[in-house]
Amino acid sequence: MNVDADGTLLPALHHPSDSQALAFPDGAVTYRELAGLASDLGSRIAGRSRVAVWATPTLAAATGITAGLLAGVPVVPVNPKAGERELAHIVANSGPEVVLAAPGTELPAGIAHLPRIDVDVTARPEPVPLPAEPAAEAPALVVYTSGTTGPPKGAVISRGAIAADLDALADAWAWTAADVLVHALPIFHVHGLVLGTIGPLRRGGAVRHLGGIDGGRLAEAVTDGATMVFGVPTHYHRLAADLENDSAAAQAVGRARLLISGSAALTAVDHARIEKATGLAVRERYGLTETLILTAARADEEPVVGTVGRPLAGTEVRLVPLPEGDGLGAVEVRGPQLFSGYLDLPGADERTADGWFRTGDIGRWTADGLLALVGRQATDLIKSGGYKIGAGEIENALLEHPRVAEVAVVGVADPDLGERIVAHVVADGEPPKPQVLIDHVAALLSPHKRPREIRYTDSLPRNAMGKVQKKLLTS
Repeated sequence: MNVDADGTLLPALHHPSDSQALAFPDGAVTYRELAGLASDLGSRIAGRSRVAVWATPTLAAATGITAGLLAGVPVVPVNPKAGERELAHIVANSGPEVVLAAPGTELPAGIAHLPRIDVDVTARPEPVPLPAEPAAEAPALVVYTSGTTGPPKGAVISRGAIAADLDALADAWAWTAADVLVHALPIFHVHGLVLGTIGPLRRGGAVRHLGGIDGGRLAEAVTDGATMVFGVPTHYHRLAADLENDSAAAQAVGRARLLISGSAALTAVDHARIEKATGLAVRERYGLTETLILTAARADEEPVVGTVGRPLAGTEVRLVPLPEGDGLGAVEVRGPQLFSGYLDLPGADERTADGWFRTGDIGRWTADGLLALVGRQATDLIKSGGYKIGAGEIENALLEHPRVAEVAVVGVADPDLGERIVAHVVADGEPPKPQVLIDHVAALLSPHKRPREIRYTDSLPRNAMGKVQKKLLTS
């Protein structure tokens, strides 16, 4: 498998132009300037086994990551908000020989002991001859998982996996060098890193990191030429409120080509609010750290709320039926974008002998061949009264009630039912009586899927990517 037609992961940096490549709050560079910066830095780290990048949402961090890719050195993007124990584990497990960081950045003790190279993005060195392009199977990134079932695991992602996934997304979204992508995602995770930073560089287009997203800032970016927007549901929820109160900003955002959401499910309510305000339907996609993106709502098809689109070109998705699962299945996937394995954990990647990766998610196919996700097997498959029930289906039903803004449904141990269905609800305005919501679900779904308990809360616990941390709600 070749990385690209001419054998390179980032061809635009081998033939650089004066068009803009990266723009972050701390600066911007053209492809020609980035080629000089990244190749010069790459020559200083070439031959290392791995290099850590202090992955703040900055031009310095993005340049450091690009340098590692050009030099063929596997990059470990480090979450700058990692706790002491997590940071120590990542550094010890990945064993980077050097850390790249912006000048003046104070690094915590867990990583400050490593040899350090400052990434000065104000320098303008001449490009340095690049080494031969590594094989497609060579590791490009070691990205650490969230560690929900133990210490974070380092997913080794090859150059070929990145190229295959980004090219399949280019097909799904008609993504070209003419596109300007804007987002405010962290770049230590595959959403903001692989899709949001490496993606535009592979296409030869531009990325503008906004630092944060609000209606006015996004409207200004689209007016200035942005064509694609990446975000997580928290971004779109806040945007909906902004744009409902600013019709001029809503009209400007509506001139974007694509609005894309990922990392967690976008509620039906926020789908409707965004489309009403802008005239644009948000498209969702689905993937994991270990698999990159697997399915996506295509640019040439109208998206369907509650689904994550079709499998990407070259990607196989199957649902393994669950006993008494009401048409639900365990999602397993196979394709060229799958990771190579976990660093120093052979055989721990939940892959079958014939290459199918068990995602841990539960889903169903729609009549039109779209994938609808119900939740995680570990936290979202509730076994109650002899039934296996998907939490996501109940959440979607609750979100159809006008007084429900956010919801997370979990199973809680019950001596009679095995597990009883509990809904944690953030109300929109005055909370309705719990029985109103219970009856609402029972009217839409089978009676055994109704919540047995409604718990109101001011907010749901979420991680940095906006995913609800259900393990904190199951007691």
